[in-house]
Amino acid sequence: MKLMIYSKTEKTIVSDRLILRLFKESDAKNVSIMCNNYNIYKSTLSLPYPYSLECALSWIVNHEQNFALDRMYELAITDKNSGQLYGAIAISNHKQYKNGEIAYWIGEEYWGNGYGTEAAKAMIEFVFKEKNYHRVYARHFKSNPASGKIMKKCGMIYEGTLKDHIYKNDSFEDMVYYGIINPMKKV
Repeated sequence: MKLMIYSKTEKTIVSDRLILRLFKESDAKNVSIMCNNYNIYKSTLSLPYPYSLECALSWIVNHEQNFALDRMYELAITDKNSGQLYGAIAISNHKQYKNGEIAYWIGEEYWGNGYGTEAAKAMIEFVFKEKNYHRVYARHFKSNPASGKIMKKCGMIYEGTLKDHIYKNDSFEDMVYYGIINPMKKV
């Protein structure tokens, strides 16, 4: 994989096959269709279900401001050539701690193509190089090991499991944590 290319003016991150870009209002319909999926809902912490067009629009409305204010970077995962929307990736910016939590979802019809891993690697490289993060961390439900595989492929290290940490869908879920320290930073 080539290194990611960040365009400050376009607010885009380009990798081998993908362009990570700000969501547009015109993406809302596709977002609502992809997220109105029980298989995505059950493996995410805070995604509502059912997921309406209004949910998508209210989610997208603050992305540009969050990016401009360095609060959070919430980007669409799209095909570099066709522009097809595959999913979303976001990372918080905890400036006082010099770290952030990365999260992502991929539309079910695009699972298994490596888009989540490629997007996550590009996003991690972006915050390490461009935003000077010291650390990135992520968490997933133990019942969703595919998300953990993405974390491992990005070089993240298993840090621990919080037993019965989340109550969702009438049962308790273990939460598994991973993290990575910026390899380019000197302590």
